Amino acid sequence: MKTINTRRSIRKYAEKEVSEELLNRLLSEASHTQTMGNLQLYSVVVTRSEEGKRQLAPAHFNQPMVTEAPVVLTICADFHRTSVWCRHRKAEPGYDNMLSFVNASIDALLFTQTFCNLAEEEGLGCCYLGTTVYMPQMIIEALHLPSLVMPVATITLGWPAECPPLTDRLGTDAFVHKEHYHDYSEEDIDRLYAYKESLEENRHFCEINQKETLAQIFTDIRYTKKDNENMSAGLMETLKKQGFL
Repeated sequence: MKTINTRRSIRKYAEKEVSEELLNRLLSEASHTQTMGNLQLYSVVVTRSEEGKRQLAPAHFNQPMVTEAPVVLTICADFHRTSVWCRHRKAEPGYDNMLSFVNASIDALLFTQTFCNLAEEEGLGCCYLGTTVYMPQMIIEALHLPSLVMPVATITLGWPAECPPLTDRLGTDAFVHKEHYHDYSEEDIDRLYAYKESLEENRHFCEINQKETLAQIFTDIRYTKKDNENMSAGLMETLKKQGFL
């Protein structure tokens, strides 16, 4: 029996269909997750066609699982539908602002996590793509998203064709704070990150990239200041185009 303690991100999928019936059931069940004001401020675009996946792939740096997975789900923060409803019911919406984007994003991510949990309970494999907010304009154009709709998460979905090793996680003492936030001393950091830094694969990353510490892999290679600033500017520009700013 699968448990959350043994979950894995799956990037390779069997050549087996995910039935429409199963997918629709999981989407429906996931809709019972928490939501602000019971408004369900999200929409999900289901991509099954080869052409549709090819159009999405560049926005995700052409990671192979985008085109190889049977299904790609793009989960969007959506205040468009709610705004249309309001106007059709003689109510004037005021959701073209940053707070509304944040609220809709939270709704969308709650739905995303609930869906992933349900899918994995069925034996499906999925992978969360953090690249969705890096180049969102490409996704918006590929999926024809209207104003007040913003992609915030992408899930590749299918039946697993691999069983990768479990990834490490920090212990609860690294992120649980009792009563108030307790800042971290150098000794705390040494203790909390000792296991992660000792793993052979992480030591290997440092060696092949000629870095002294694992932290430098993240700051100098994976998530650099320059890239973060450039993509932040793109994200802000896209939020303006979509009407949230």
